Amino acid sequence: MPNGDYWLVTPAERGRIQVDDAPFTAVELTVAGTGPVQTLTFRTNLDHETVAGPGRPIRVVIHPDTGEPSPYVYVDEGLEALIVRAVFYQLVDLGVEERVDGAARFGVWSAGAFFPLDGGR
Repeated sequence: MPNGDYWLVTPAERGRIQVDDAPFTAVELTVAGTGPVQTLTFRTNLDHETVAGPGRPIRVVIHPDTGEPSPYVYVDEGLEALIVRAVFYQLVDLGVEERVDGAARFGVWSAGAFFPLDGGR
C-alpha cells in the first residue's frame, strides 16, 4: 500500500494524517496449529487483531535497489499493517517450501491459504 493520507478517528477528535508506509504496524504474532490448518493472528500497535487468511493476505514487497523486504498483512477496510522485523523473523522461522504455479516458493500457511514470503522471487 503506498504512503498517503488517512483519517485518524479517536473518541476525542478526528483529523487527516499522512503516513510514510502503512497506517498500522503488526507488533505481535500468535500461532495456532501447523501446516495448512495453521492460523496466524497478528496484533497491531493499536491492539487490533487480524487473522491472515484468504480475505486477509500477507504480502511481501522487495525494494528494487536494496533487496530489503517490506512485509504487510491486511487489517480491514483496505488498510494494511507493516509487519515489524521481529515478527517477520517469526514468520520466516515458520516458513516452508511449497509448489505454487509449478514453482518452488517459500512462505507460510494461515487459515488454509499459502502466502509466499519471497516477494515473488
